[in-house]
Amino acid sequence: MHKIFATSVASVHPHYVAKVERKGRTKAELHQVIEWLTGFDEQALQRHLDAGTSFADFFDDASLNPNVTLVKGVVCGVRVEDIEDPLMQKIRYLDKLVDELARGKALEKVLRS
Repeated sequence: MHKIFATSVASVHPHYVAKVERKGRTKAELHQVIEWLTGFDEQALQRHLDAGTSFADFFDDASLNPNVTLVKGVVCGVRVEDIEDPLMQKIRYLDKLVDELARGKALEKVLRS
C-alpha cells in the first residue's frame, strides 16, 4: 500500500489551495473541481477535512463523476489513464485537475463540460 493512501486529505488540501492561489485562481474554484470529481459539496468536503479523512476513505465515500474518464494526461511522469491501481488513479485524477486549474485552463474545460 502506498503511503499517500493513508495520508489525510486535510494535510494535502492547503498545498492544493496554495498552488491554485499562487496562479491567480481561487479556493472556491478548487472546491468546485473537487465537487465535480467526488460529488462532495462544500459541507461534505469540510467534514472530511475536519475529520482528517485519509485519501483511501475519502475516495471510498466519493461518487466519482461519470466523465472522469475524460481526464487524460501526465502527472508525475505517468499517464493518468494508464494507472492500474484504482485508488492511485483517483488521486492522480485530482492532481491532474488541480494542475489544469493552476495552469489557467478555463474552468469549463477543467470540468469537462
